[in-house]
Amino acid sequence: QEAREVFDRLPNRNVVTWGAMITGYALHGDGLSALDLFQKMQEEGIEPGKATFLSILKACGSIGAIEQGRLIHGQIIKSGFGVDVTVGNTLVDMYAKCGSLEESRRVFDTLPNRDVVSWAA
Repeated sequence: QEAREVFDRLPNRNVVTWGAMITGYALHGDGLSALDLFQKMQEEGIEPGKATFLSILKACGSIGAIEQGRLIHGQIIKSGFGVDVTVGNTLVDMYAKCGSLEESRRVFDTLPNRDVVSWAA
């Protein structure tokens, strides 16, 4: 709550400050607030970076927000982060946590590089 009040008073917010708040919400199990803030960030014209995408995917997985996760997946592909192994692993995890093992497997099968985390996700 206090962090959000400070964030709301910031005169100039950038991808780092937005990402920090989204990550905070995601880490504390408040996926809905993370998604709400992610939408507001984009409405203000701020493009998410890799760290923000990772956090918002975790938030989607934690609350079963598969539709939002699919939309974010599309943004990830357009932004060029789709080939990143960490992002790919997080997508695999998000789809699995949302109950779509088929989509999880599809992402896994298209990962250009797989690591130990990929196989465990």
